[in-house]
Amino acid sequence: MIIGVPKEIKSEEHRVGIIPGGVEQLVNTGNEVIVQSNAGTESGFNDDEYSSAGAKILDSAQEVYANAELIVKVKEPLPVECDMISEGQLIFTYFHFAANKKLTESFIKNKAIAIAYETVQLKDKSLPLLVPMSEVAGRMAVQEGAKYLEAPSGGIGVLLGGVPGVNPATVTILGGGVVGSNAAKIASGMGAKVYILDINLDRLRYLNDVMPDNVITLMSNPANIRKLLKFTDLLIGAVLIPGAKAPNLVTKDMLGLMKRGSVLVDVAVDQGGCIETCKPTTHDNPTFIIDGIVHYCVANMPGAVPYTSTIALTNATLPYIMILADNGFSKSLNEYEDLKLGLNIYKGTITHKGVADAFGMEFVPIDKALLTA
Repeated sequence: MIIGVPKEIKSEEHRVGIIPGGVEQLVNTGNEVIVQSNAGTESGFNDDEYSSAGAKILDSAQEVYANAELIVKVKEPLPVECDMISEGQLIFTYFHFAANKKLTESFIKNKAIAIAYETVQLKDKSLPLLVPMSEVAGRMAVQEGAKYLEAPSGGIGVLLGGVPGVNPATVTILGGGVVGSNAAKIASGMGAKVYILDINLDRLRYLNDVMPDNVITLMSNPANIRKLLKFTDLLIGAVLIPGAKAPNLVTKDMLGLMKRGSVLVDVAVDQGGCIETCKPTTHDNPTFIIDGIVHYCVANMPGAVPYTSTIALTNATLPYIMILADNGFSKSLNEYEDLKLGLNIYKGTITHKGVADAFGMEFVPIDKALLTA
C-alpha cells in the first residue's frame, strides 16, 4: 500500500503523523511511504531521516494526497485539505466529527473513508489511540493552568503549590479518565489541593486508592460542581463520550460562582467542550476572558510539545497503520473489531452513532454500510 504523510497545517500544530522509525517498519514489510517535505521538521525529524528510513520525499501536499491510498495525519483535515481528498481514499487521523458539522458534511460529500483515532476501541472500552494524547493533554492542562494563574497572564496570582504558611491553589477536575487522572497526578505533585469528579463510583474508588492524600474524589453532579466552583482556582474539563459531543457540566450561570482571575482549561473542547462558555482557541491566541475568568481552550494542546507527542502517538498508531497497510481496508475491518469501531464515515455514510446524533443526521451501522457498498 502507498501511505502518505502530509505536513500538518492547523495553526501552531507541530506534530507529524509518523516518525522515521515507523516509516522503516512499513517499508520493510513491502509498503511505500511518501512524506511531504519538512513534514516532520518541527517535531525534530528532518527529511534526510525519512529518506534514510526508506520514504520518498515529495514537495507538496497535493502530490501526497494525489498518490497515496492511505493518508496518515494527526489533526482533522482543514477545508483546503478536504479539497485534495479523493473518493474512496482512506484517511486515518483524529477527526472529532461530532464537534465539527462542516467537516462532517465535507466527508459525506467527498465520499472518502474516515477512520478516527479517537473512536478505535478495545473490548474493555479503552481508547488506545486517544490515550497517549490524553496523557499529554492532562499533564499540560495543569502546566498551562498554573501559568495563566499568574497575574501577568491575567490570573488571580496564586501559586499552585502554595508555600509554608500560605494555602495552595484548589484544582477541580471534571472527569476521572486518562486526562483527569494525569491532571490530578501533576497537580497533586505540585502541591495543590485537588478534587476529581466522575460519575463512575468504581473509577472513584480506584482513584482514591492510587492518588496521594491531597487528591479528594467526589461524585460528579450539579450540586457538587456548584459547591466546588466557589473556591476553585483552576478548573479542568476532562469529560469524554467517545465520538460524541461532550456534555455541558458548567453553564455560563455557574461560571458566576468562580472567583475573578481563576482559570479554566477545557481539554474536551475538541469534542465541543464540557464548559458552556468555551470555544476553540489556538496556541498563538490561547485564552480569552469571560466574567473575569481566564479561559484556555486550545483544541490541539499536545501540538505544543511535538517531539514528545509525535513519538507517543506513533507508538500507539503504528500497529494499526501496519494492519491497514498490510491487509487492506476490508480485511482489516473484518478481522479487527477495535479498528472497525474507528470507522466514522464510509463513502458518504455516517457509521458512528455519536456523530450522526450530534447533527440529527442519518446513521447507518457499519456492517450494513459495508454490505451496501
